[in-house]
Amino acid sequence: MINTNKIKGKMAELQLTQKDVANSLGIAQPTANQKINNIRPMDLDEAEKLSILLKIPPEEFTKYFFYKECCVMQLETG
Repeated sequence: MINTNKIKGKMAELQLTQKDVANSLGIAQPTANQKINNIRPMDLDEAEKLSILLKIPPEEFTKYFFYKECCVMQLETG
């Protein structure tokens, strides 16, 4: 599951649209929207391409692409 808020924030920071993401991934814009919003799964190849487009450093990859809210909350409060 991807962290939708972080992905959208990074897109806004870089002034990228969902169409830009779709072009980078080689998919249709509605499909990109569904992947960004966790309606469709994003595979590792797509996540790697998106991380390059969004200039996400390797050490932050998991914060964007292996996100599970319950686990993050447990780490922060536990």
